[in-house]
Amino acid sequence: MQERIGLYPGTFDPVTLGHMDIFRRAARLVDRLVIGVTTNPSKTPMFSIEERLAMVRREAEGLDGAAIEVVAFDSLLIHFARAQGASVIVRGLRAVADFEYEYQMAGMNQQLDPGIETLFLMADVALQPIASRLVKEIALYGGDIRRFVSPAIAGDVARRVGERAVQQ
Repeated sequence: MQERIGLYPGTFDPVTLGHMDIFRRAARLVDRLVIGVTTNPSKTPMFSIEERLAMVRREAEGLDGAAIEVVAFDSLLIHFARAQGASVIVRGLRAVADFEYEYQMAGMNQQLDPGIETLFLMADVALQPIASRLVKEIALYGGDIRRFVSPAIAGDVARRVGERAVQQ
């Protein structure tokens, strides 16, 4: 039987409890889960690609289910999926607003490679409002982000916010 490889792409800046929920659930559906860490030209990251790779690796360590590999990429998603041998792209949905964009992207990816399916996983109800962008904003204004990220990520973000404050 052929190995089922899933790809969960994202910027993960920083990785949140919502991302972790999708990591856990996707890992139970495939034999190998590739978490693809990328850059988004329309976003200004708080953490470098190397820092985000290290954070995602640390957070995904020890999850049950599929073998998990964390890989950086900076290419068209469908090209990266092919290179990884993925038969499915996993996407998390928080709200209806996410669906419109994700549905369009899934349609485009299907046009580019009909052999790669897109699987949508709904966010856990308790985690639906969590977004990396909002976590960063809360932290930058001195808010408590501990209910949205792991303790280790909260520490990473606090250190980065402190570094920025010293630079200004």
